[in-house]
Amino acid sequence: MDIRARLDPEMLAAIAESQRIYAGETFDLQNLPAARAIYERERRFWNSDGPALAEVRDFSIPGPYGAVPLRLYRPSTQGLLPALVFLHGGGFVLGNLNTHDRIMRLLAERSGAAVIGVDYRLAPEHKFPVQLEEIAATLDWLASEGRSAGIDASRLALGGDSAGAHFSLSVAIARNGRRPSLKGLLLYYGTYGLDDSVSMRVCANELDGVTPPDLDFYWNAYLRSPRDRKDHRRDCLSADLAGLPPAYVLALELDTLRDDSLALVELLTRAGVPCRLTRHDGVLHGYLHYSRVIPKAMRAIEESASALRGWLF
Repeated sequence: MDIRARLDPEMLAAIAESQRIYAGETFDLQNLPAARAIYERERRFWNSDGPALAEVRDFSIPGPYGAVPLRLYRPSTQGLLPALVFLHGGGFVLGNLNTHDRIMRLLAERSGAAVIGVDYRLAPEHKFPVQLEEIAATLDWLASEGRSAGIDASRLALGGDSAGAHFSLSVAIARNGRRPSLKGLLLYYGTYGLDDSVSMRVCANELDGVTPPDLDFYWNAYLRSPRDRKDHRRDCLSADLAGLPPAYVLALELDTLRDDSLALVELLTRAGVPCRLTRHDGVLHGYLHYSRVIPKAMRAIEESASALRGWLF
């Protein structure tokens, strides 16, 4: 498939701008320190004009492996607010609170809810299930101490993009029925358990960092052994999904991971979980980062912010 020929002009413009920022440097996952530095520098440009909010504050909470850094985004300083706990993507090995700052600011501004970004430890230095346990610790802290940050822990949603969407679903499955109960899930183009699919075979490209070899690298970096692949916290599609909160699922026509999202929606629907599927054509994995220039990215953020308002207010 000629991916470039099917991309929207805005997506092509975003790719060209990113390549300009890379300035000829090679993004090589085998050299993770350099790859992380290049990734963060490229994301700095796309995060440079996020909306101003009433409060943005970094702080840390105790976690099972040491302090867990968090960032709180409040669109209003008045009273207790419901919150979205946001988990950034990056293939388990890349990313931080800065690389996803604009997305979190926009979600807070457009939804009226607070957003709490979790700076979980990265693989391969820290492997499965470290990240899941840190996210769970964040939810537990919100249940007991959320008022100190102006958060109403009875009104929480969980969400993220790519690997962050995987974490969101995995944690929701593991905590199903436990408090604090989640009111909704925002799941942007995640990986949920498929090891092969039509989209993996026909949509793989060198433009978005999710070719099959890339996916192999990410999973091998994250998982401790092949046995972990069968764990329901990794293979979410094989888990019992009944009882999960309502979900907003974003799937992209030309994304290698598209079929993970489509399979998830089918299984959630069969399990009786309310689910909204949004499908966008002409864009690639990770396009929410480029909301400055891609109208469809802003549309997805607006739609998911609307879903948050419905769940939390």
